[in-house]
Amino acid sequence: MSSRPDPTPSPTYAWYVVGALLVAYTLSFIDRMILSLLVGPIRADLGISDTQMSLLMGFAFAIFYSLLGIPLGWLADRGSRKTLIVAGIAAWSLMTAVCGLARSYMGLFLARVGVGVGEATLSPAAYSMLGDYFPRERLGRAMAVYSIGVPLGSGIALVAGSVVVRFVTEGDPVVLPAVGALEPWRLAFLIVGLPGLLVAALIALTVREPARGGGRAVAEPAPGEFAAFLKLRRAALASHFGGMSLVALVMYGAMAWIPQFLHRTYAMPVAEAGLWFGAATALCGAAGLLLGGWLADRMYRRGLKDAHLRVIRLNAVILLPLFVGMALAPSRELALGLMILSMLLGTIHGGVAGAGLQLISPNRLRARTVALYFLVANLVGLGLGPTAMAMVTDFVFRDDAALRYGIAVVTAVALPLSALILTAGLKPFAAAAEAADRAEAQ
Repeated sequence: MSSRPDPTPSPTYAWYVVGALLVAYTLSFIDRMILSLLVGPIRADLGISDTQMSLLMGFAFAIFYSLLGIPLGWLADRGSRKTLIVAGIAAWSLMTAVCGLARSYMGLFLARVGVGVGEATLSPAAYSMLGDYFPRERLGRAMAVYSIGVPLGSGIALVAGSVVVRFVTEGDPVVLPAVGALEPWRLAFLIVGLPGLLVAALIALTVREPARGGGRAVAEPAPGEFAAFLKLRRAALASHFGGMSLVALVMYGAMAWIPQFLHRTYAMPVAEAGLWFGAATALCGAAGLLLGGWLADRMYRRGLKDAHLRVIRLNAVILLPLFVGMALAPSRELALGLMILSMLLGTIHGGVAGAGLQLISPNRLRARTVALYFLVANLVGLGLGPTAMAMVTDFVFRDDAALRYGIAVVTAVALPLSALILTAGLKPFAAAAEAADRAEAQ
């Protein structure tokens, strides 16, 4: 298809683009989350601790994923968002495969950095594209569907990883031409990484770049305009970024450690724990995202300009007792029940967070605003979440079996603070949305 901007996409085609980007986002989370079910064999093979493992799951990925988002967002605001996405998918897919070839902790760490660099291209460009494909009153649902890639990809990774775990613990090394003998956990990275090249080709051939501003003339960003926008909307953005970062800290931390928590606390086999958590994440997480998008759009249409921040705050309030209760549950059955509810009701923030930023940002600054949000949210959430829970376990309780308390303590501190920050930002966020509405109408 033509690479020229499409000024009048049909609703059907716009939803096709959502679907194609959803496939890419799902794949990114499969590549990102597969590590959480390979903790045992990787630790044994490389001789590393929980804290070192958490750095692979969080910091190694998050640091460049977050820092490179700003320059990549700048490129997305000025150039072809589709081209940037295609290049990023190809890069992270190849680097995921390289993870399986790493022979040392540092080699695996650097390969995970490469995965983060590739994945940094996707969401700022995708959010900006969807902001041009959908009107403001339907953007929450579109973003929610795109964001289903988070629970769907994580769930697929966990379910598939459960099968891999059995192979890892029971299988022999596999000999591949030109590569040699590979332990089964290494082969898993090749299996989940290389199909991404097909997804990159799909988007290159079938997705069109939308015209910015729905075909209306959109001025090039002036020098210093982004900094001026950040200063003008600092209260709204700070509350959004701060509140969401703390929600992300809890969610990323829990998603990294829940399979091990179930294994260590209730002696559940890791493969079985992964199947339970993967299914709950994929099915209930997707439903929660759709519920959040529907709720935010409904509230916005009724005149609540701070609707998106309200939904994020509701998420933090609901998730607090669910995660703490899960971590401290006296039985496996109660823990599993609360985990399932957590994945349903504690994921309503997903698409809402990105949609809210589109509503308060000028079109020509959207990708950079989203990139800055990902910088903050991922450095705090993905970079610190898994490690915070691991460090509480390692250095406060000094017992691998105390992982449940690491999850509970981090959750109990982070989520009340998140709710307070979001509450403080409701009025400035509503004012920013109203100002953006007026500018859009001109």
